[in-house]
Amino acid sequence: MKVLKIFLAACIVISFTSCSSESELVDIVSDPVDGDGGDNGNGNGVGDVTGVLNLPATPFNYANVQLPGFFLNNDLQREDNTPNNNPITDNGATLGRVLFYDKKMSANNTVSCASCHQQENGFSDPNVLSVGFEGGLTGRNSMGLANARYYQNGRFFWDERANTLEDQVLMPIQDHVEMGMTLGELETKLAAEDYYASLFTTAFGDTEVTSNRISLALAQFIRSMVSYQSKYDTGLAQTNNPQANFPNFTQSENLGKNLFFSNRTRCSDCHDTNAFVGDQARNNGLDAVFTDLGVGGVTGNNNDTGEFKVNSLRNIQLTGPYMHDGRFATLGEVIDHYDDGVQNSQFLDNRLRQGNGVRRLNLNGQERQALIDFLITLTDNNFITDEKFSDPFVDGN
Repeated sequence: MKVLKIFLAACIVISFTSCSSESELVDIVSDPVDGDGGDNGNGNGVGDVTGVLNLPATPFNYANVQLPGFFLNNDLQREDNTPNNNPITDNGATLGRVLFYDKKMSANNTVSCASCHQQENGFSDPNVLSVGFEGGLTGRNSMGLANARYYQNGRFFWDERANTLEDQVLMPIQDHVEMGMTLGELETKLAAEDYYASLFTTAFGDTEVTSNRISLALAQFIRSMVSYQSKYDTGLAQTNNPQANFPNFTQSENLGKNLFFSNRTRCSDCHDTNAFVGDQARNNGLDAVFTDLGVGGVTGNNNDTGEFKVNSLRNIQLTGPYMHDGRFATLGEVIDHYDDGVQNSQFLDNRLRQGNGVRRLNLNGQERQALIDFLITLTDNNFITDEKFSDPFVDGN
């Protein structure tokens, strides 16, 4: 056991901004384990980060959040893509949080992961395309990260080119538009920062900075971003039946919910479980002629043409603009697409077909608004204001 004397700023974080001129002396007991597997989630604190990071003396609880039974029902647990060699730990996710918000992860210290995945926007970007470290634009819209842990095949990016989240988190760092670093450059750069010595020690047992450890920590932090405290969850807890009318819902919200789960719309066929997430990439009829091949551009398989990852609908109110290219500015435009805008092609998902043509929903104005009202009930205000997911840098980095 190693006792670390550290000074921590006694700050109160309000809406992602922290400020204080006072500090207190805290005795922190750290019991790291060797190796890249992290610790058991029960380690305490980090080294001297005064004036740089606003971290609690005892780490936030990332590893042992007790998710309610109603949330885990409906086969949600089978969607969990957490690998056996990288379980979430408190100290690992704390390191991941710092890495996520650190602009030193980019070549010119201007962009962090959080630049394109903003907490108040459900960890997405309100811009159609995100801005990289030198002002260039990304090729696709930034996807929200809520409940990224729940996607069974474990692949990431719209075209699912990353086989795991551990692979995915390193790719933007090396992208010539997004962050512009090599992994070797990143390791050297972060190793020169004093605060990472203690963070890597509490997470992995020693001060060594490696791209593998960076990957593990970032993946732990992102998988800890579970959203489960929306208005929908309150209603589900009261009834334990998604098909029932929720007592906390308006008439329009209940109508929208019933439509969402109905055979008429079949929305829940592609947005399944209480994470409202897909089982695999799908072609949802955005185009009849393709300029972006999606998964097909990665696999080279013609049958995958125009397929894109089906992301979680949690916090969908906050994550616009929508689709891989941000073509829809509002939820209303999304509903209109599925109502009567789906484009036919040989690659269209069968769930959007009717015979040889395209299935139309024929929604009236009330039903259209009801679906929008229901989707808004998936907004989780606790999630988007939770301090443990916020920027830990004292100066906002």
